[in-house]
Amino acid sequence: MQDLQYIEVETRANPTAAVIWLHGLGASGHDFEPVVPELGLPDDAAVRFIFPHAPNLPVTINGGMTMPAWYDIKAMDIDRVVDTEQLMDSARAVGKLIEQEIERGIPAEKIIIAGFSQGGAVAYELGLSFPKRLAGILALSTYFATEKTVQPSEANAGIPINVYHGTADPMVPETLGVRSVAALKGMGYDPAYMTFPMEHSVCLEEVQDIGRFICKHVL
Repeated sequence: MQDLQYIEVETRANPTAAVIWLHGLGASGHDFEPVVPELGLPDDAAVRFIFPHAPNLPVTINGGMTMPAWYDIKAMDIDRVVDTEQLMDSARAVGKLIEQEIERGIPAEKIIIAGFSQGGAVAYELGLSFPKRLAGILALSTYFATEKTVQPSEANAGIPINVYHGTADPMVPETLGVRSVAALKGMGYDPAYMTFPMEHSVCLEEVQDIGRFICKHVL
């Protein structure tokens, strides 16, 4: 996979922390750019937000139409048949962005990986397996596509994880969020789980809690 293009937003000059935030199927890095001012971060917080654009791929469930996607989804049943190799490729490509931030002076332990829907599945794979300690994982309206194949790193044992889901989500049923939390607990992690009365989306209360997570773990 080629290097990912991305949008960069800095809350102040000389950032000391970074959040890499992955969008969902058919969207772009612009999707979550407007969220930054709503997070409620302190005025003196210097955080760099990276919003990558997924590559364009044919997506089976959408009739083979080419669109921004982190991987192909081959079936929409509850077990989500996905192209695991493409997911792993995307995780490696986002991993390059983590390394880039480290080279720019931000320690790995000050970098959070966030992802919505498809992006969240990539965030799970990358955040749990990355060989350097990260600050946390934020999983929004998503599922743990590689729970049976992920190879967790010792560095990220005990990594803070917040999982968010809408109780009326028709695209990624809340059952999948509950299953993800159970899988994570079975692997020894201690994820926090919050639900909201919404569909496949985000809400202000959720965004504000994400802001609190960022403050707690990297500021």
